[in-house]
Amino acid sequence: MSLSIQGKTAIVTGAGRGIGLAIAKHFVERGANVMFADCNEAALESQMSDYDLEKDPVRYFAGDMSERLAMANLLSATLDAFDRIDILVNAHRFVKGSDPLDTDPGVLEEMLRQNTISVLRLSQMVAKRMIKQAEEQEEVSQTGAIVNISTLAATRPVPAMLGYSIACAAQEQATRGLALTLAPYRIRVNGVSFSSVMSHELKCALKEDGELRGQIIAGTPLGRIAGAEEIADTALYLVSEGSRFVTGQIITVDGGRCLADPVTAQVL
Repeated sequence: MSLSIQGKTAIVTGAGRGIGLAIAKHFVERGANVMFADCNEAALESQMSDYDLEKDPVRYFAGDMSERLAMANLLSATLDAFDRIDILVNAHRFVKGSDPLDTDPGVLEEMLRQNTISVLRLSQMVAKRMIKQAEEQEEVSQTGAIVNISTLAATRPVPAMLGYSIACAAQEQATRGLALTLAPYRIRVNGVSFSSVMSHELKCALKEDGELRGQIIAGTPLGRIAGAEEIADTALYLVSEGSRFVTGQIITVDGGRCLADPVTAQVL
């Protein structure tokens, strides 16, 4: 089974910190050209200090990943730097609480715009470019690969984050729909649903709640919180030839948390 992505070009959103950053760095280590994209320019610039932008196959783009113009500029910047796009990982996420009995319409709309619509639009834009590239080259087994990152909130209701839960569920259904749409073009679309993983959001939550770490570990059958790099390993599999017959799937990486007692395994 080949997990090589040597020489491939990848866009990774949400790459300024947390899981997106771990995925982007992992891809660079595996020999890919990587465009780090995030809305937080300061975070991106901080991470770029690890690279020589004159020599390393790394670039970065700062912009609001929910804005169509920013997406178009991201696509153009990637093509200017690397001439093509083979991989897209939508790791950008925006999390905000909402009252389950009086959900602010603005919050729900924002959750859908940030976590669902933006992922769909960027995937569509990149897929069109992948299709164009395929028309210009000899027959290949894979035209491109797209991976969408979501959380267990898509399938485990979280009353205090109803809007976010709805957006995650919609994103996963969009993943399946795109997989069917793009399969004839040999573009695979899959998702990773995580929980009990040290994301940026979880790291912030642990600082605010000293008891939360113990609660999460107790609700996770494997008895620990995983590092962000463990999501990166799964993303690598999904974009490589090793998963060339896998599409439309949501792979859960949560240490068994989705199987645990919902009372002790509240989703973050």
